[in-house]
Amino acid sequence: MEDPQDIEIQLLIEAVYHRWGYDFRAYSKAHIKRRVLHHLSKSGLESVSHLQHQVLYNKNSFFEFFQDLSINTTEMFRDPLFFLSLREKVLPLLKDQAGFKIWHAGCASGEEVYSMAIMLLEEGLLDRCQIYATDFNPVTLKKAREAIYSLSEMKVNSSNYLKSGGKATLSDYYHARYNSAIMEKSLRDRIVFAEHNLVTDDVFGEMELVICRNTLIYFTKELQNRVLRLFYNSLGEGGFLCLGSKESLAFSDYQNVFDLFISKWKIYRRK
Repeated sequence: MEDPQDIEIQLLIEAVYHRWGYDFRAYSKAHIKRRVLHHLSKSGLESVSHLQHQVLYNKNSFFEFFQDLSINTTEMFRDPLFFLSLREKVLPLLKDQAGFKIWHAGCASGEEVYSMAIMLLEEGLLDRCQIYATDFNPVTLKKAREAIYSLSEMKVNSSNYLKSGGKATLSDYYHARYNSAIMEKSLRDRIVFAEHNLVTDDVFGEMELVICRNTLIYFTKELQNRVLRLFYNSLGEGGFLCLGSKESLAFSDYQNVFDLFISKWKIYRRK
């Protein structure tokens, strides 16, 4: 017999979809359960059913819950050797193009997007590139647009930047004000931020590079294939797809339409 709490969680996620239009039904059940129980422990509510009542009838309660369901862990130049691989192996193949497009899908609060913009600037490619950064969470997307980060985080970010092959110092690309770091306007101007839901929305446009790292691991196999179809249709011939280090096209419906370009960092190239 199914655990009563698991039934409550299924009903909660179904209720969120019908009431607010956000579809978490094809997310990993184990992941959703962890996030729901985490939120329940913070809220002090007695049960998932009590949480469901709050989420259905109180918009503020829903958005608090929504933030806990969203995955927003990131930092600038996260996995610096991944960015070094992009710098040394992928970007040189884009240098002959008059213009190209990059899509960061699931950009969260934007740190990796600005990392890409800095790297493109250093390689002389930023003025030829349009970067699109999308997420389904309006709160984190607002933070990404504002490009204001905690100054205390810049020590780790600066270390990542140097390990990624950075050619200057990270502080060249932001203004420090009080306890905040504000990214340079010249970087922000090359990025278009937009709401986009990988679960429900369609192709975003034809790209030369799509980056979606550490998101597929939270999806069921069926949803992973749907999202991979979206990425395949968004890439031109020879376009690159970057996944997280724990993600793979192996055993997916799309393993045979991409070549594995850099195995360690799960960088693929559309055939």
